[in-house]
Amino acid sequence: MYRPKDNFNVPMKLLIPTKKYVNGVLKKSYPKIEDVEDGYIFFGSFKTFGGTENTVNGVYSVISTANVETWYRDDIKSDCRIVCLDDMSEWEIINRPENIERRNQFLKFKVKEIRGDA
Repeated sequence: MYRPKDNFNVPMKLLIPTKKYVNGVLKKSYPKIEDVEDGYIFFGSFKTFGGTENTVNGVYSVISTANVETWYRDDIKSDCRIVCLDDMSEWEIINRPENIERRNQFLKFKVKEIRGDA
């Protein structure tokens, strides 16, 4: 039976997108952090490992990534974003969240930081 080794001590808020078609193209828009209800707050473990190294067309870059483990929630999907409430950083879920052992007890997924600067 799986047991997480880290405490779920990082507060996070879930941002669920609204989708609509504009000129035949599906557009996703995310709510502002302050507009999201408190019911979307959850706690989990948040581990960064220095990011993921990437080379595209000879340009080297490091993408900030992290692994998140939390209690199972069926509203956390791969098109959602999370906000860490301790530093207000915004992260995009980059893989389908894994329901560990299909027991609806723990959830594990990987996120990528969304930043406006270079």
